[in-house]
Amino acid sequence: MTAVVPMPVYLDNAATTPVDPDVAAAMAECLTTEGVFGNPASRSHLYGWDAEERVEQARVEVAELLNCDPRELVWTSGATESDNLAIKGVLLGPRARGRHLITSRIEHKAVIDSCRWLEKQGFEVTWLTPEANGAVTAAAVAEALRPDTALVSLMAVNNELGVFNDIEAITAVTRAAGIPLHVDAAQALAKVAIDLAAVPVELMSFSGHKIYGPKGIGVLYVRRDAGLALEPQMHGGGHERGLRSGTLATHQIVGMGRACAVAGAVLDAEISRLRDLRGRFLAGLSALDDVHLNGDAERGVPGIVNLAFGGVDGEALILALSADVACSTASACTSATIEPSHVLRGIGLTDELAHASIRFSLGRFTTAEEVDFAAGRVVETVTRLRASFAGRPRRGAL
Repeated sequence: MTAVVPMPVYLDNAATTPVDPDVAAAMAECLTTEGVFGNPASRSHLYGWDAEERVEQARVEVAELLNCDPRELVWTSGATESDNLAIKGVLLGPRARGRHLITSRIEHKAVIDSCRWLEKQGFEVTWLTPEANGAVTAAAVAEALRPDTALVSLMAVNNELGVFNDIEAITAVTRAAGIPLHVDAAQALAKVAIDLAAVPVELMSFSGHKIYGPKGIGVLYVRRDAGLALEPQMHGGGHERGLRSGTLATHQIVGMGRACAVAGAVLDAEISRLRDLRGRFLAGLSALDDVHLNGDAERGVPGIVNLAFGGVDGEALILALSADVACSTASACTSATIEPSHVLRGIGLTDELAHASIRFSLGRFTTAEEVDFAAGRVVETVTRLRASFAGRPRRGAL
């Protein structure tokens, strides 16, 4: 019997993931009068105490996945806020050692725009150019360091390419220089093992909705022994030790905690399964020539595949596939612009190839049948579009 494939097939898990059923059930327990709906900051009655207990249990669940002290975790609304708090918090804080910071040209917009804002405030930014595969080397970081460097901010896994940086090597460079390192790990959490006891990063950002948790919740890790004094970006009731004011969203926090607990239990198996699905998807595209892999097959997380299809406009391909396959031409945070992806241009692709590129991202609920179906539809659609746009430049085979 042929398996039924839901339509359209969802291959945009790097943009957001569906909430895991176990996570949704835990969140539902924190919404109604029968559940734990109290304000965690209400410390004068049982409702508040129960909510605070759930919040702290979730903090422990996140810490266990990261192998860190729960007291080093600050709840935020997501990785964007965590990035802002980390970068602006350090540079505007009382212990900043200078007015220079280092980042790369292919970071998430939350990092890039924070750095550009700081440039307008008189800070100086060194924008590193990555290698052709999308990785930023420790040597490049070392070369860019200055006596007045106050922070280095680099992502763990690129959200468009899936390529991971050697954070351990970069950490060795920054710690030798006594400079804090901030890592945007939104695309790394639950995709690769993260051990903050073994790799002593000072600051790390995470998001709930990338790991089968809810939207609107994130975490900033702040190493306790780093001696950092972050300038808060939100002021109010002094929540989260004064670093992030605002009533804690118990149900979202519980959801992120449970998502981390589930991720820890299935991480190894999930990595292996996604690697197999990725290979299956690429094999399904083998009938096509002139397909270029953006990034690095050896240095990438298995769930993200970014491909340039020569002779095809990416937006036209996305539109033609939209009824059958959900994928993207770039990060969801930049999809409102018609400009080519800054990530793809940052690794040296021409505007034409950047416009011809598609990101497919597999996830926990992606099936082999969906992968086969999606690959078949891509082959059919690319073949048809090439026939209608014959004569455009082409590039080497996959």
